[in-house]
Amino acid sequence: MRRGAFLLVAVGMLALAGVAGRAQDVSGGGSAATPAATEGRQVYEEICQACHMADAKGGGGAGAQIPALAGNAKLKDKDYIVTLLLKGRGGMPWFTEMLSPAQMAAVSTYVRGHFNAYPEPVTEADVKRVAATLDAPSKPDCMTCGN
Repeated sequence: MRRGAFLLVAVGMLALAGVAGRAQDVSGGGSAATPAATEGRQVYEEICQACHMADAKGGGGAGAQIPALAGNAKLKDKDYIVTLLLKGRGGMPWFTEMLSPAQMAAVSTYVRGHFNAYPEPVTEADVKRVAATLDAPSKPDCMTCGN
């Protein structure tokens, strides 16, 4: 793994430790101390913003091109952002071991609504549904047997 990518993932993991700890705080009768909207913003600011920038317009430099999340038509399909979080892409790592499905849903909803005009929320059920399709076994691609 390239040194820069390794450092980025390490910083993200350290930042997540603080987010995950707060997300699990429960006060009184079992309701979360921070609502999902606030949690989505916190995850974005503490993890995603390091690469995608505060304005979510991405950027480039040192040979890396970070895609913009703001004004990104691909995010109209809520499964697209969920798939990116679950599988990663290019220099972006997957976050299945760092973020819970609820946190993935919260940050996806935040990015789609705050930086784009896609107000439909991404739910934890959406994340689990997409994850199930990604985990589904694929048919072998065998050129010699025709399958």
